[in-house]
Amino acid sequence: MKIVVLGAGIIGIATAWYLLDEGHEVVVVDRQADAALETSFANGAQISVSFCEPWANAGAPFKVAKWLLRDDSPLLFRPRLDPNQWRWGLAFLMQCTTAAFERNVEELVQLGRYSHQSLKALVDRTGIEYDRLERGILHFFSSQADFDNGAAAAEIMRRHGVDRRVLGRDEVLQVEPALAAFGSRIFGGTFTPSDESGDAKVFTQKLARLCEQRGAQFLYEHDILGLQRAGDAIEAVQLAHTRSGERKALKADAFVAAMGSYTPGLLRPLGEFLNIYPAKGYSATLRLKKPEAASVVSLLDDTRKIAISRLGGHIRIAGTAELSGFDLNLNSATAKVRCAALVRRYEELFPGVADTSEPNYWTGLRPSTPTNIPCIGRSRKARNLWINAGHGTLGWTHGAGSGHALAELVAGRRPDMAFGFYGL
Repeated sequence: MKIVVLGAGIIGIATAWYLLDEGHEVVVVDRQADAALETSFANGAQISVSFCEPWANAGAPFKVAKWLLRDDSPLLFRPRLDPNQWRWGLAFLMQCTTAAFERNVEELVQLGRYSHQSLKALVDRTGIEYDRLERGILHFFSSQADFDNGAAAAEIMRRHGVDRRVLGRDEVLQVEPALAAFGSRIFGGTFTPSDESGDAKVFTQKLARLCEQRGAQFLYEHDILGLQRAGDAIEAVQLAHTRSGERKALKADAFVAAMGSYTPGLLRPLGEFLNIYPAKGYSATLRLKKPEAASVVSLLDDTRKIAISRLGGHIRIAGTAELSGFDLNLNSATAKVRCAALVRRYEELFPGVADTSEPNYWTGLRPSTPTNIPCIGRSRKARNLWINAGHGTLGWTHGAGSGHALAELVAGRRPDMAFGFYGL
């Protein structure tokens, strides 16, 4: 078939790759000038199968309420006159039970494991290099209460077959000696040696080049205006060139909506209501002044809810979530506070290791569902429309597997994992 993939982030490009494997003619459309220039551009860099706990848990409502007035809080909810935000928020609260948490963890682990296997096979096949470090992920805690909660979370993950180990302070410092300067304030940690890290943008752009070499067509700098229905199917997608404004209808046998946070808006006119809401995340990328003193194991700082990953001669600090609509402003008062907090925390942990004078700040919209489980499957409103969206903070972790799974579904096969595919 001729299949149009709408969106050129990690999800869209991975989908295109696996559709090519199935022998399809593939066209990828994106409004940017290249792949991975939005949410996949400067994320936390972690492939974190073991750290996939949903945001919604029994303690989440109390934490959100406590953080409501803090501009530097890990999760910031800014109420708006937006019915989609309130619908998402109410659904999120419904997931804040122990039973829902366990159920959602099971699906996320299944997808994460399948995706990690897909990524490893893809990298072995292509030889793509992207500052990959297979050193695991270390989660450290700065209070006894947080450590106790972390140990309990590790036990949940072990029940689902994840090798997430509980470590004391000395063991944390053995795994990552670079934390020594902060060591007296660490109460313990958890560590999963099978997790890894790497640059999602570099990987996605290189994979896009390989897709092009295999015959995929890329229509960059094209706004996606809407889908044109014909009976129970989609006949074409309406496009407009971002610079010239020239419009055209692109016809195909099937379409894949992989536009992250913008997917619900595209599908809403069809009567397809996806409960995906943008969670604004931030990152700071710093040049290392003392590479020999910097961490190499990818880290999770539980106090600030941030990820710290080594990317060659740079360090990436990423995290926080802000539920405030489609705002990508880095110059607002709140954005400046949140960006500065990332750099300040890194300096607390690793004093003098990175050049903090010229931080490279970035923000992106994570397409989040109330369960943290993405929507992967067939549209309920059009038989030839497929959806691959809603990956939240785990787009990089679940990217390869989501693309692989969707290509299998298009081929009429059910992927080998216990996962609730959308529309099935």
